[in-house]
Amino acid sequence: MRQLIVKISNSIHKYARRAAVFTVGVMFFTVMVQIIARYVFSSPPIWTEDVARYAMVWTGLLGATLSFKTQSDAVLMDSVFPKRPSIFALITNAIQSAAILTFILPVLYFCFIGLKGGFAKGYLARQAGLTADTLGIPMVWISISVPLAMIIILVHLAARWAEPNEEIAKEVDSAQLD
Repeated sequence: MRQLIVKISNSIHKYARRAAVFTVGVMFFTVMVQIIARYVFSSPPIWTEDVARYAMVWTGLLGATLSFKTQSDAVLMDSVFPKRPSIFALITNAIQSAAILTFILPVLYFCFIGLKGGFAKGYLARQAGLTADTLGIPMVWISISVPLAMIIILVHLAARWAEPNEEIAKEVDSAQLD
C-alpha cells in the first residue's frame, strides 16, 4: 500500500509539472499577444488579460504542489530549530503535517460545502453559476484549481509519510535494542 501511495504521488507530480509548464506557456503567449497587439497595433484583444490571469492562477497552485512534493516549500520547523537526531525529525514532520492539514482540510471542506451546510452553497457550486465575462466559460473551470491543488498536496503528504525514512528506522531499531 505504501508503494502504491508513493507511485500515485510521483505520477501526479509528473503530470502536474507538465500542466504547470503548459500554463506558464499559455500565460507567456497571451501576454506576448497582448503586448504586441497593444503597442504595435494599438488594439489589444480583451480576452488575453483574462486568459493570462487564469493561467497564472493555475500555474501558482500547480507550482505549490510541485514545491511541496520536492520539499522546496518554506519548511516550517527547519528554520526555527537546527538539525537534530531523526526522532526529532519525526516530531517536526508531525507538526508540519498538522499545520498542513489545519490549512488544507477546511479549504477542501468549504470548496464543496457551504458555511451553513449543503453542497449548493459551497465555493465550487457558487462558481458554477458564474461566467467569465470575456471568455464566456463557467468560472468553475478556473476555481476547480483550488480543491485540485489541495487534494494533490494531501496525496503528496500521504506519500511523505509512506516513504521509509532510513534514519528514523535505524534510530527506532537501536532504541528497541537497548
